[in-house]
Amino acid sequence: MEKYNLPNLPYGYKDLEPYISEEIMALHHDKHHATYVNNLNTAAEKHPELFEKKPEELLMNLNDVPEDIRMAIKNNGGGHVNHLLFWSTMAKGGGGNPKGKLAEEIEKTFGSFAEFQQKFNDEGVKRFGSGWVWLIKTKDGNLQIISTANQDSPISDGHTPILLNDVWEHAYYLQYKNMRADYLKAWWNVVNWLEAEKRFIEA
Repeated sequence: MEKYNLPNLPYGYKDLEPYISEEIMALHHDKHHATYVNNLNTAAEKHPELFEKKPEELLMNLNDVPEDIRMAIKNNGGGHVNHLLFWSTMAKGGGGNPKGKLAEEIEKTFGSFAEFQQKFNDEGVKRFGSGWVWLIKTKDGNLQIISTANQDSPISDGHTPILLNDVWEHAYYLQYKNMRADYLKAWWNVVNWLEAEKRFIEA
């Protein structure tokens, strides 16, 4: 029985500075993400056959997860999977504008890249409490900006994440205090558009 584990970040803790500090990245990955992985393992140990499935599969089929641990899997499996996606959504030397098919689709759907950014940021600011803001490809094949509460994931509803930003306070508070809007604006400087394009094409 192989338990779920916490992979290393795909870059160094300092690599997203000055937009996201080394202190935030270390705390966010080593403490917050690690806690989700530990709690996911604790829940899954009650039904060890679940370890045969990837956490994404559990989230896609929550109704098949035993009821006594379903909420724990939703929260901690979501926390694990959302953070894995989030880390790869960012890159050292990221930012700029999207290119290729994703750029075309963003322009077609939202009018322009600037309008898309504005709508994405607005959705992130409006999310009450903790959660995430997403660009998803819906199961109908359309691009859409949504936000979710806590560690809820759009993959549970059959959608494909293309881009996501974490708006839990632990993602920004040490650096941006209560200015979530400033964090959302700064975050575009580290976006990994190559990864977003790859997800869009695979979807």
